[in-house]
Amino acid sequence: MRLHVDQRHERVLALVRERGSLRVAQLAAELGVSAVTLRRDVETLAAQGKVRRMHGAVLPPDGTPAENRASAPGSGGAVIGMIVPTTNYIFADIVHGAREAVEAQGGRLVLGMTGYVDGEDPVRAEHLLAGGAEGLLVAPSWFGGVPAAGQERWLMACEAPVVLVERSAPAGNPAAALDRVRTDRAHGAALAVSHLASLGHRSIAALLQDGPHTAGITAGYLASVRSLGLETVPGSPSVRTPGAEFDESVRYLVEAVERHGVTAALVHSDEDAIVLVPRLQARGIGVPEDLALIAYDDEVAALADVPLTAIAPPKRSVGELAAKLLLQRLAERGTGDVPAPRRHLELLPELRVRASCGGVRGTPGLLPVSRA
Repeated sequence: MRLHVDQRHERVLALVRERGSLRVAQLAAELGVSAVTLRRDVETLAAQGKVRRMHGAVLPPDGTPAENRASAPGSGGAVIGMIVPTTNYIFADIVHGAREAVEAQGGRLVLGMTGYVDGEDPVRAEHLLAGGAEGLLVAPSWFGGVPAAGQERWLMACEAPVVLVERSAPAGNPAAALDRVRTDRAHGAALAVSHLASLGHRSIAALLQDGPHTAGITAGYLASVRSLGLETVPGSPSVRTPGAEFDESVRYLVEAVERHGVTAALVHSDEDAIVLVPRLQARGIGVPEDLALIAYDDEVAALADVPLTAIAPPKRSVGELAAKLLLQRLAERGTGDVPAPRRHLELLPELRVRASCGGVRGTPGLLPVSRA
């Protein structure tokens, strides 16, 4: 049965009071009216000072305390903003994990993307908060994975709770005081090197993409090479600039095999490894016969012509735990409870063994290892 205009207005006000923030399109669908009709209703209510309308969202009027709009986990209604540089690669699963965790508690995840454009993060944050987001999950466009030249300032000025996702800040930087959830990429690199060493490889190279995760993977690779007493490979790790041609990377690996006796390599990412394998084969270097390979990320590694052994970050779990941590912070605000200590969560990746490393023997002491 169609609602009378006054009934619609009452229903809109009740939903906004209950949930704190709603999209106009969502309200229209819920009330069974067109978006045009619902926008007219919202404009009328906004003119009367009963609601606010911002960027396609309906919010409670000014003066309603944010604490009263934040919903405790399980009570529903929390609107969570999430800022990521892209929804490709690892972030697709991270976003899915966060969305499932938020929706499981009756909330809604709203996404903003920055495209790795420096300075776009605070713009996206302002837009999400103006649209009703009560807290933010943020993977800032910090190319080195940590803030540089004051990139953290806008985060520290943000009044809404913030959880960093797959990013960190060094001790002494103000952003180090923020909650964060990320993958321990150094552990993943060490896991790869240890597995290759367990198969008898003593000279292991690394070829990495330059980006937010390079430092962590490099640290794990070098630490593992030292601790296992492996040979040092000249120029390793070699780092490829995003967008650069692969010719230099191919030359590096060919030279490593032919001149330095390298028999195995860690390659970040899957896509780079998939591109490199046929080019190496064209130069007479077979995988895994002449060069065992382990890829890092496990997005598409299993689909390669030679299925790639890969390090698999727990992507969905990163998103899920980050969202649950943020919902906890919102609940603490809403109830006035003393906040629990800030948390730095690091999740361990796993090794998925396939054909490209030429063996299936696990790595003692560095579990988990799975067959995929």
